[in-house]
Amino acid sequence: MLPLFFAITNKSGKKKRKITKAERLKQLQEEEERRQKEEEEARVKYEKEEMERLEIQRIEKEKWHQLEAKDLERRHEELEELCLLEGCFPEAEKLKRDTRLLSQWKHYIQCDGSPDPSISPEINTFISLWKEETNETLEEVIAKSKLVLKLIEKLKLILLETPPYDLEDKNIKQYQGSILELQELLHLKFNIATEILLRQASTLADLDSGNMEKVIQDENVTLYVWANLKKNPRYKSVRFSETQIGFEIPRILATSDIALRLLHTHYDHVTPLRPVPTSLREYTATVNHLVKDEVKYEETAIDKELQEEGKQQENESNSVHEEQTKFEEQSGSEVQTSFVQEESEATKCELEMKLLSETVLSAQFLLIKNANEKPYIFEDNEVDLCQFTTLGGVYHLDILELPPQCKPMKGWMIVEILKEGLQKYIYPPGTTEDVETENAFPPIEVTLEVQENVILFEDPMVARWDAEGKHWQTDGISNVSYKPEDRLVTFSLETLGPVTLIQDAHINMPFQSWELTPLDVDQVLLTVTTVFTTIQIQIKENLCLLASITLSNKKHFSILEGKWMTPISFICALKEAGLNIFPSEHSHFYVVINYKDPLIEMKAYRQLALLSSAFAFGWSKWNIVCSSNKVIVKLKEHLSEKPIQKPNWTLLMFSGDRAQRLKINENSETFSEALKEETEFHSTLYHMVKDFASQKAMEKVRSSSCQLIDSVCYMLLSTRVLSYS
Repeated sequence: MLPLFFAITNKSGKKKRKITKAERLKQLQEEEERRQKEEEEARVKYEKEEMERLEIQRIEKEKWHQLEAKDLERRHEELEELCLLEGCFPEAEKLKRDTRLLSQWKHYIQCDGSPDPSISPEINTFISLWKEETNETLEEVIAKSKLVLKLIEKLKLILLETPPYDLEDKNIKQYQGSILELQELLHLKFNIATEILLRQASTLADLDSGNMEKVIQDENVTLYVWANLKKNPRYKSVRFSETQIGFEIPRILATSDIALRLLHTHYDHVTPLRPVPTSLREYTATVNHLVKDEVKYEETAIDKELQEEGKQQENESNSVHEEQTKFEEQSGSEVQTSFVQEESEATKCELEMKLLSETVLSAQFLLIKNANEKPYIFEDNEVDLCQFTTLGGVYHLDILELPPQCKPMKGWMIVEILKEGLQKYIYPPGTTEDVETENAFPPIEVTLEVQENVILFEDPMVARWDAEGKHWQTDGISNVSYKPEDRLVTFSLETLGPVTLIQDAHINMPFQSWELTPLDVDQVLLTVTTVFTTIQIQIKENLCLLASITLSNKKHFSILEGKWMTPISFICALKEAGLNIFPSEHSHFYVVINYKDPLIEMKAYRQLALLSSAFAFGWSKWNIVCSSNKVIVKLKEHLSEKPIQKPNWTLLMFSGDRAQRLKINENSETFSEALKEETEFHSTLYHMVKDFASQKAMEKVRSSSCQLIDSVCYMLLSTRVLSYS
């Protein structure tokens, strides 16, 4: 057994032979040498790559400096050319002034009997004469209201369309005073006409119900009047003309001598007039003063030059013969005077255009400037009219005391006329001592119809007018419900009075995208897409038109479609219809925006408008990523009337004083400000585009109408698509 065991042990020992110390040291040494070799190779490779990177960086930096130097070298020339092109803005402003003057002249020679509301004696005479007219029926008042509403609208447009630097404080007070006086007189006339109607209620009573009902529908007013003649306690549901519009009244009203009136004015004469921005007028007045000083300085310099030349001419003339001197002096003086006068007129005209250009520029800048703080700290339940907007006009809900009725007597109609006129019925009454139950004066349920041309993107809120505080508020209103298919709003009111529907003014902000596309000659299409709708606005010369509205991917018809209006009238009409895509100076308090420096934003809009007749522009997702002192838009040349199926967009970045094409495109994964290969910097978007645009496109740009460019710029400034998209 022993020999066998030894043999096995010896065999296994050979298999497990240990590495000697020398071998281990050698192995470690080889590994160390290999590691050092790899590190050396990596170091050499890194140094090589770093040198290559630094070299590329140096070349790029050198190229960048060369491009910057080239840009600076031609900047003055480019800015001068841009200044000449932007001369279209003061030119358009001059045309607007001429149009306003022409409008006044046309009204003067028309002699149609209607007053010019901007002339104080004429509008005051009109108001005085109408006050003297008595016993007008509701139909007569409604017919006269059409002229009154036109006068009010004209005054409002004068305040909106006249630049602040052309408006004096006394004119503003005069126009606003005339507006308020016309509004108050119109409402008073409706009250007097309602009283005249209610005096005859017994003669107009319905044979079935025994009560009187009157409905008058007009383009500006819808009137519902119901007189409770029978005083039936079971007749609590008042519905007009077999519609669902009306009231649910409590028993105490059903048994009282009352009348119910629902006067729906499709306009809003309740909300206070917004003040004309004083900051804009002060700023433009400062600019006017500075440029006028320059005009005076230039005129003084020309006069001095004229005097010096006259003296020099006199000294030279002494050395010549007397007769020849007289002749030359006379002819030379006439020529010189004529030349200097022409030069003076040309200089004066040039400086006046400079004055107008500066004032237009300042007005445009302040049009997009954000307010630093909210204008007012609102109380509980008070409607913030910076955040919300009224829609569909005002519903004047009134409980009226039934006046004494007409009585026939010997072929005559005798009626008692109260000195105090039409009186409101107080509900609920101030004192309720005789009433035992607490629920004797429950809220009154009201059902109203939403105006047809108003678009609601969510269920509307109801607000009532607080006559003491002079504001809208939401308390005292309960159980509000809305039926969109019938366009009916139902709610309960503790006490009746003027009510209106309100909606978030910024429900369509921020925008999802936008696009500006050339159409026919001197026509442009602005498309704004929001969460709820897509709005297309067609622009030509100094007019705008609502081309189409898309709601939930379906085309929606609006009464505004196909109507050409001036930009300001158009904006007001869209807002009244619930299509507010026009931020105010306070909108940034209520909407998360992509803030851009106002000066850079304004410069971008002006230059986009210059190019809009031959190039399409659109929203870029990279505009959100870049800093606030840069804007990014996508651009393509667009000369055909048909839409391009697969457009090849170019990305442009603009910082106010530098424009460049970007290497990235709209589908790139990461953002980079790298310059596109073989392109250069320019000081303006116009010259940047000029580098790669066709000659035909640039000719079209240069021949564009100044009115079109001004209108496109105004719409861009009003929508602020670069900040609110």
